[in-house]
Amino acid sequence: MENNLIYNIVLRPEPEGGFTGIVPALPGCVTYGRNLEEAKEMARDAISAYVASLKKHHESVPEDKGVLVTSLNFTYA
Repeated sequence: MENNLIYNIVLRPEPEGGFTGIVPALPGCVTYGRNLEEAKEMARDAISAYVASLKKHHESVPEDKGVLVTSLNFTYA
């Protein structure tokens, strides 16, 4: 049986180049890609391995379904 899961990914540009990918719903699920396309593909692979490990250990599989993501501009003095 196949499940369609939804995950938000934070892609943060790195000073040395490339992007770090973080999956907030999966603690510790962090990866890196040399460009946006590679970072997204690496995140897909990391999510797949993470979920496979959860299933192997009979743990629940969280997802970001229904989670809202937004940005906030903040000014400080």
